[in-house]
Amino acid sequence: MDSILTPPRMGQRFRGFLPVVVDVETGGFNSVTDALLEIAVVMVRLDEDGNLVRGETHAAHVEPFAGANIERASLEVNGIDPYHPLRLAMPEREALAKVFKPVRQAVSEQGCTRAILVGHNAHFDLGFLNAAVARADVKRNPFHPFSAFDTVTLGGAVLGQTVLARALEAAGLPFDAKEAHSAIYDAERTADLFCLLVNRMRSIHASFTGNGNTVA
Repeated sequence: MDSILTPPRMGQRFRGFLPVVVDVETGGFNSVTDALLEIAVVMVRLDEDGNLVRGETHAAHVEPFAGANIERASLEVNGIDPYHPLRLAMPEREALAKVFKPVRQAVSEQGCTRAILVGHNAHFDLGFLNAAVARADVKRNPFHPFSAFDTVTLGGAVLGQTVLARALEAAGLPFDAKEAHSAIYDAERTADLFCLLVNRMRSIHASFTGNGNTVA
């Protein structure tokens, strides 16, 4: 009876992976040459009913690395002034340490083996994350180096929409175009979408596991 009433830790749901939503804002499309300017991570957790819900957000403004390329077209989209003093930006190594700390803690608390990045066009975010990890010589990257969950794929499969704004609209979730292209805003909206889509597939997952009362 207790197993029915007590939701499982996340380690029981995604083959030991902890989904963590990540969004980056950058100075271009090339993760090797172009600057990482913002990073946000949003935690997800299981509620008392075993549904996936959005948790805490952790974010940092990032200083362009030495020699980084920054495309004007990218700044026109995200509205970032990379060298504005009020950004309170930090070097890549410090920024990664800031957002990785709560991820590592959650991996341990939830009985997971490591985190897996969730993103909208996830491999774009994962590419910039991995490039920054390599430049900063970070030894304890909590994220899987190449696997990811992509809400483009999930949105297309479940809702018939691959653009974030349209997928959110189809799901009945709010989206403010004026707030878009902020790492925090985009990550939180992506987290809401991911949670909704996973929860809608709960019965499908249960039909394969035979454990619908304990699995999100």
